[in-house]
Amino acid sequence: MSQQAGAASSLPWYRSKMRDYQETIRLEQTIFAMPLAYMAMFLASRGFPTFHNFFWITLAFIGARFAGMSINKLADADLDKRIPRNARRALPSGRMKKIEVLLFIGVCFGVFIFSAYQLGPWPSRLWPVCVLALILSPYAKRFTAYSNFSIGMVYLLIPSSVWVAITQQFGWPPVLLGIAAALWNTGFDTIYRCQDAKVDPTIGLHSLAADYGVATALRLAQLMHVGTTLCLFIVGLILDVGVWYYVGLTIAAGLFIYQHSLVKPNDLSKLNKAFFQATSMISIVLFAFVVIDTAARA
Repeated sequence: MSQQAGAASSLPWYRSKMRDYQETIRLEQTIFAMPLAYMAMFLASRGFPTFHNFFWITLAFIGARFAGMSINKLADADLDKRIPRNARRALPSGRMKKIEVLLFIGVCFGVFIFSAYQLGPWPSRLWPVCVLALILSPYAKRFTAYSNFSIGMVYLLIPSSVWVAITQQFGWPPVLLGIAAALWNTGFDTIYRCQDAKVDPTIGLHSLAADYGVATALRLAQLMHVGTTLCLFIVGLILDVGVWYYVGLTIAAGLFIYQHSLVKPNDLSKLNKAFFQATSMISIVLFAFVVIDTAARA
């Protein structure tokens, strides 16, 4: 710990501050979230999206995600002090002040709301729903064992909101894409929080793993990912996509199986590999094959 502290103090102040913000927004995790938005963008466009839609949806996503991650860190700052693996984070360790994070959240929401207004009447009306979901989601684990689903509800809004921004209408495809994203992300959050199953009850937090046990939580995560695959399959049928879409979905299903093979109720040593690497690969594969299918049918 002293070596890490020494290394941190030797950094120029601006690099140290950039590191703290990077840790807060977890930029590397965007790799498994942004492809969800892009996949919905291509499917809703029934081809390649316009530059206007691509630019403003990207900016809206970045603003919302950075705000959401920062809210999560801010809400958990005092709790993180009591969890050994989180105590060294920027906020609980005191390297960042809460006012800094609040100002950053305000800027991010400003970017998100401004971008929403560039995407037509429906996004300009519905942005408060997204903001409210992002603000409330981090607090669910204080009250219910089903708190894992709160992050799923946030991710439900990603593909469905993108679809509405592109088409300015609702329908079964955005509903099913939203459910797929919700189950997907609830599943991997369920897996990830298994490592805190023993710590959470001691600090008053709830999760599927903490309240019902790791074995039950992992089985539920498996069912969620089966549901994700099924929803994406039905979306393909409704939209009459090409064969490459199903090739990507088949590979993704195999990666889901691989992900779950890495974690066992009595062995969570490969949890981070299952959470970060496998989840990122699934997201990238699905988006890549949607693009390939779009190009093949162009």
